[in-house]
Amino acid sequence: MPTIKTRDGTNLYVKSWGTGTPVVLIHGWPLSGDSWDPISNALADAGYNAIAYDRRGFGRSDQPEKGNEYDTYADDLADVLEACAGGQDAALVGFSMGGGEIARYLSRHGGKSVSKVALVSSVVPYMLQTDDNPHGVPQATFDQMTEGMLTDRAHFFRGFFKDFFGVGMLSSPVSDEVLDLAWATAMQAGLRPTLAAAKAFGTTDFRPDLASFKVPTLVIHGTSDKTVPIDCTAREVIKAVPQAQLLEYAGEPHGVFATQTARLTQDLLNFLAGENTAFAQLDAAAPAERQDILDEMTREALVTPQI
Repeated sequence: MPTIKTRDGTNLYVKSWGTGTPVVLIHGWPLSGDSWDPISNALADAGYNAIAYDRRGFGRSDQPEKGNEYDTYADDLADVLEACAGGQDAALVGFSMGGGEIARYLSRHGGKSVSKVALVSSVVPYMLQTDDNPHGVPQATFDQMTEGMLTDRAHFFRGFFKDFFGVGMLSSPVSDEVLDLAWATAMQAGLRPTLAAAKAFGTTDFRPDLASFKVPTLVIHGTSDKTVPIDCTAREVIKAVPQAQLLEYAGEPHGVFATQTARLTQDLLNFLAGENTAFAQLDAAAPAERQDILDEMTREALVTPQI
């Protein structure tokens, strides 16, 4: 089994497809790196080295009792980069709670060896509803999730994935088999790390980490995301990160990697290739010129809804 050992001795399952510029893909809760497979395959075909790993506690990685919080998750990402990126600068793509790893890595590790980042349906900057985060998710919702998992985890995730993928009474954007696969993957994770990870993404405030976003940043989020609401996440990132661009997927739920696979793949490929005018300008600029470009992007409040 292809694994790497982290600094605290935890074995993480990692798969690396293709050659070229590394792109590290970080999965969401409560899934595994396999959720990226169609996109990883497309990235490898396009000439990138797609690297996906199972977060500690999930998939085929070890299930240690300790370390299921974002400082350790960020250290795990640092260890994956060191072991798998071959010293090259890498692009980071984080889905849902995976966006938190990116934010904490950028601040905790100074953005070392990172060229670009993409946040997809991400929990950044802050999920919990507080007085200064009124659009967040109430604590009672997270308490109900915990109670549901402790009472009957298998039943809880059957219902959870319907909202996750936008399954309604009259329509379903994914097949029953996709729902079954997501459920089976969730059940592969340990209960204790599953609970701890939910607490981590639900309560960690990444707003202080946003100042460490110094590279081109793509934000993709569905406007009908019931799992991670767009108003307290993606739309807040855009206000705080001047070099970020937001692509809003109108009417889409949380799990856009499955409901809009082709669209998400193409948007990521365009971003990685620097085909967005603003990003290409930033990439090509001399270091002394980049701040002027960032200032201009801030003035223009760069937001590009995609319908």
